[in-house]
Amino acid sequence: MHDIIHQLDAKRERAALGGGQKRIDSQHGKGKLTARERIEMLLDEGTFEEWDMFKEHRCVDFDMADNHVPGDGVVTGYGTINGRMVFIFSQDFTVFGGALSEAHAEKICKIMDKAMQVGAPVIGLNDSGGARIQEGVAALGGYAEVFQRNVMASGVIPQISMIMGPCAGGAVYSPAMTDFIFMVKDSSYMFVTGPEVVKTVTHEEVTAEELGGAVTHTSKSGVADLSFENDVDALLMLRRFFNYLPLNNREKPPIRQTDDPADRLDYSLDTLVPDNTSKSYDIKELILKMVDDTDFFEIQPDHAKNIIIGFARMEGQTVGIVANQPMVLAGCLDIKSSIKAARFVRFCDAFSIPIITLVDVPGFMPGTAQEYGGIIKHGAKLLYAYAECTVPKITLITRKAYGGAYDVMASKHLRGDVNFAWPSAEIAVMGPKGAVEIIFREEKNDPIKVAKREAEYKAKFANPFVAGARGFIDDVIMPHETRKRICRSLAMLKNKKIENPWRKHGNIPL
Repeated sequence: MHDIIHQLDAKRERAALGGGQKRIDSQHGKGKLTARERIEMLLDEGTFEEWDMFKEHRCVDFDMADNHVPGDGVVTGYGTINGRMVFIFSQDFTVFGGALSEAHAEKICKIMDKAMQVGAPVIGLNDSGGARIQEGVAALGGYAEVFQRNVMASGVIPQISMIMGPCAGGAVYSPAMTDFIFMVKDSSYMFVTGPEVVKTVTHEEVTAEELGGAVTHTSKSGVADLSFENDVDALLMLRRFFNYLPLNNREKPPIRQTDDPADRLDYSLDTLVPDNTSKSYDIKELILKMVDDTDFFEIQPDHAKNIIIGFARMEGQTVGIVANQPMVLAGCLDIKSSIKAARFVRFCDAFSIPIITLVDVPGFMPGTAQEYGGIIKHGAKLLYAYAECTVPKITLITRKAYGGAYDVMASKHLRGDVNFAWPSAEIAVMGPKGAVEIIFREEKNDPIKVAKREAEYKAKFANPFVAGARGFIDDVIMPHETRKRICRSLAMLKNKKIENPWRKHGNIPL
């Protein structure tokens, strides 16, 4: 018995040391934490239960038979974040560069299977050089096993990927299928093919950072949702983010008590929208003044800035917010913003998170680049997401809601539950100038007549009452009472039940 205990202690020490002190020091030298240090920082103290610490690879080729490390390059198990259950895997770059083997994949698959069974989220801390080359197709099969579980878990339990080192080749597709991807600046990157392959095939010279760094993916490609300065910042922000999410698709998001009164009025909002309809304003001011404790967790803040998405709370309840941003491209919908918002709406719908939509949209972005890029199909993604969505939907039109973009942005016609408008709202097929040029094209060369017609059009549509007369707007509210009215609406919709017709799945325009 004493010998077994001695062996146990020795194996635990060997597993905890990973690839050895020299490689741990190298990891620290790059400003990165080790796999176990990351878990300790992310989870509540003393709650981590590790699984498969002693698992090893079974490869015998290329001298691998004599090269075994307990745990095989990934630390897996479960614990809690603020008392709530979560399963976790953390790849260990000090062991074979974090490369994925068949055994490594089996460890990840085991915790994903159990997370599905018990209804708890999965967080992956990715730091891997890719598939373990020595294992060949066995490693590739391991990746596919993980991919299959990512798909089965989608919409059932939240899946979050934190990229904390290299993530290349097939390794990128597992994070790509998770709900949120976060990265660490200057130490993480994602790409399907690296700079050397790019240079060989296309003759482009590009650095790893330019090709797939955190800035690239949070601003240009939209692959990642947020980037952080370092490992510590990333893990602490991940703890905060986790607090907004439910554990699974059968549970409601957690309620966080607040001292911020639900009926709080904010009279500064009465002057937020400029009298001049061509002037911009910052919709974030409305968001911050409307939500609990001015606490808003924005997602993808550096990508498609003409639309804002993120999580907040109203009367303690998690809500998803989608808002046109008039300060960028006048708040127009384009390809990138449509995709960004559509994916967010679908996540909220999958996990019973009510959606508040703030509308100030002059239409879809015109131009050949948009048309050739497929704005018709990409814009339809947002339309489809809102139409399919069954969670409580509250919409507020602050100013412009023109054309098809009015329909798309959670209008009453797409089963919006409560649709409000501020007195400054304008709901029409298009702006006054364009409308007059079409309706009265024979008068377009007469400035006096055009001005008169534009004034006539504005008088007709530069208000919310035409839509209100048809019941497309439930009420015209004063800006200062926005928080109060939305909180009341959310309380009313608390037990909303609506089901879509049975189907295997819809065919969203991808």
